Amino acid sequence: MEDVVTDGPPAAAIVTPDSLVLPLAEVGSMGTVSRPTGVGELDRVLGGGLVAGSVTLIGGEPGIGKSTLVLQALAQMAEHGARCLLVTGEESPEQVRARAQRLHALPASLLVVAETSLPCVLAHAGTVRPDVLAIDSVQTLHDPDSAGAAGSVTQVRDGAARVVRYAKEHNLATLLVGHVTKDGALAGPRALEHVVDTVLSFDGDRHHALRMLRATKHRFGPTDELGVLEMAEQGLRGVPDASAMFLADRQPGACGSVIAPVMDGNRPLLVELQALVSPTKAPLPRRVAHALDNSRVSMLTAVLQRWASVQLADNDVYTSVAGGARVAEPGADLALALAIAAAANNRAVPGDTVVLGEVGLGGEVRQVAHAPRRLAEAARLGFTRAVVPQSTPDVPGIRLFRVTDLCASMRVLQKAPT
Repeated sequence: MEDVVTDGPPAAAIVTPDSLVLPLAEVGSMGTVSRPTGVGELDRVLGGGLVAGSVTLIGGEPGIGKSTLVLQALAQMAEHGARCLLVTGEESPEQVRARAQRLHALPASLLVVAETSLPCVLAHAGTVRPDVLAIDSVQTLHDPDSAGAAGSVTQVRDGAARVVRYAKEHNLATLLVGHVTKDGALAGPRALEHVVDTVLSFDGDRHHALRMLRATKHRFGPTDELGVLEMAEQGLRGVPDASAMFLADRQPGACGSVIAPVMDGNRPLLVELQALVSPTKAPLPRRVAHALDNSRVSMLTAVLQRWASVQLADNDVYTSVAGGARVAEPGADLALALAIAAAANNRAVPGDTVVLGEVGLGGEVRQVAHAPRRLAEAARLGFTRAVVPQSTPDVPGIRLFRVTDLCASMRVLQKAPT
């Protein structure tokens, strides 16, 4: 008797899943109760606070204040009864205590341990059973079961995945601190952003005191909120009226200065755009943009030359956003173009005027989103006039000068008293 050998794949094993297939309408709603961090601007961006079982990644350049923000949040939550564990892989406990003492943040229920071994970190968390766990930073973790050195792509990816799995299994709110590359992207694999629930971007100009906190991903709320904080001797503090701070030291009526109402997420801000036009004998004039999109500045310069007869071919053009803010949206196009034109013609824009609108390649002025909210913020701060696109609706407290193109907006400002 011969054995019959059959070619082909083996029979598939019978799998009995534990999960149930349900109609979506019959799935119960998930209640996400947030624990406030006590840092108002952080809670604003998070939509109320940290959710139990969630993992939040805070990314930013070295020295921007990530560790200070996390320490202040943990201290505030510990003051209100939460048991918090801070795992520091970059500093010693003595260094953390020195910072906490400077911030007056030494509650008894805030625990700290210096550890980089991931199994030991999870063991400490299992022993302490904190309500909130913070790891500073994820790049310092090392898992002996994974290949590579600490900070490598494999280590960061696998380590973050283990932390996320532990947080979900133990319903533990977790904060991870991460570094960014020179391009502003989070260091490590892109998968790091996908496995966590929330990704916060913490940035700012290190030569200014202001810091901006944004959510680029948030599974428990919107991503259109902006948190503004100021770095002071006592740590980070919220800035409830950021527009007033941005405009605090401006000189109304200065040549080449224009105020633009911009939107950063869901928050209207008034910023001062400045331009300087200087003659040059260089064959290629410079186009320098600080805290602005350099390609957009070059485009607006070309539009001014072509459609508004502003001679810039033999001039260097320098543009900047005063006060430490960054502007990347097209709603500031018209203000930036008029600032360059005013600097080239040695004229001043009236100090009580704001300028709003997108500029097209044909020199036309186009509408932008949330114009009434932007103008209402300008009216709140005492501005009485605004140069806006033709279709902008009326806003109480501010007089609108509606324009269709770049030349019309320049004529409006030439007639306006300074």
